[in-house]
Amino acid sequence: MIRSELIQKIADDNPHLYQRDVERIVNTIFDEITDAMSRGDRVELRGFGAFSVKQRDARVGRNPRTGESVEVEEKHVPFFKTGKLLRDRLNGK
Repeated sequence: MIRSELIQKIADDNPHLYQRDVERIVNTIFDEITDAMSRGDRVELRGFGAFSVKQRDARVGRNPRTGESVEVEEKHVPFFKTGKLLRDRLNGK
């Protein structure tokens, strides 16, 4: 599902809301999650999962085309851990 499909689904399920308002709500939620993660905060949605940021240390990598060693800088990457309810639902429990 992509963002526009999510917006359309919510708008269809809530006919009393205008689609532009639903779009603003969805965009605000995603912006808040992104802002919190950029500050290094953890975002937890109970039953769904938790978004956090992990730090990857600098290392020496290898260029797959040439085989030569390359310095890879330290970086921060997003990480998502599923919640128990989501895991159970995916596994048919």
